[in-house]
Amino acid sequence: MLKNFKLTIEYDGNAYHGWQRQTNERSIQGEIEKAIMTMTGERTSLIGSGRTDAGVHALGQVANFHSDTNLAPSAFLKGLTSLLHKDIVIKACSRVHRQFHARYDAKSKTYSYRILNLSQPAAVCRQYAWFISKKLDTDAMKKAIAHIVGIHDFKAFEGTGSSRSNTTRNVMDAALVCQERGKLVFNFKADGFLRYMVRNIVGTLVEVGRGKITPNVFKHILIGRDRNLASATAPPHGLFLMEVKY
Repeated sequence: MLKNFKLTIEYDGNAYHGWQRQTNERSIQGEIEKAIMTMTGERTSLIGSGRTDAGVHALGQVANFHSDTNLAPSAFLKGLTSLLHKDIVIKACSRVHRQFHARYDAKSKTYSYRILNLSQPAAVCRQYAWFISKKLDTDAMKKAIAHIVGIHDFKAFEGTGSSRSNTTRNVMDAALVCQERGKLVFNFKADGFLRYMVRNIVGTLVEVGRGKITPNVFKHILIGRDRNLASATAPPHGLFLMEVKY
């Protein structure tokens, strides 16, 4: 009888071509599917809560797969992590009901984006944050980020070439936290995200911080629904999928 297993996964995305399985490139999904096949002898399709792009990281990605195996969740927890490279770790594994779907059953996702706002580059953590040397106006960015909380059409922050018919999302929380040593952390919680949405929002917020646009202009970019009005996409290595709620 087919059983449904739920995984919680942490990964460093720097060495991978994103979550989605690729023909000629390493991906998070592809590597875990190969490890599952080694353990069960079955070809499985690992369903993720969403696709992260090349270079994006996760502390709490969730996925599920079906298998006819007699292996217990504890065996997968130990076995998959031992088979995978050290930059992918299975944090939890459990049996769930047959109908559970990691993507369609998700109620909210939380992403964080990290910036190092320092006068000189940092040797440590440079692969996990966007380095910006010019001092950013964090007060202005905090005013701007408040405009995205609530139900809005985020067409202006969708990746170019995307074809989603519905670009409305409910952002439940969005905030900028200023930490020590120039570390800025943007936190976003929503019922779903468009492709590049967080990175496009952050890229535009940085322009607010640089004084090139005002918080009110940021608001009008959101309302205008025109990707050409928003700023360049922030680099992927500062983005983390933190948590998925069901």
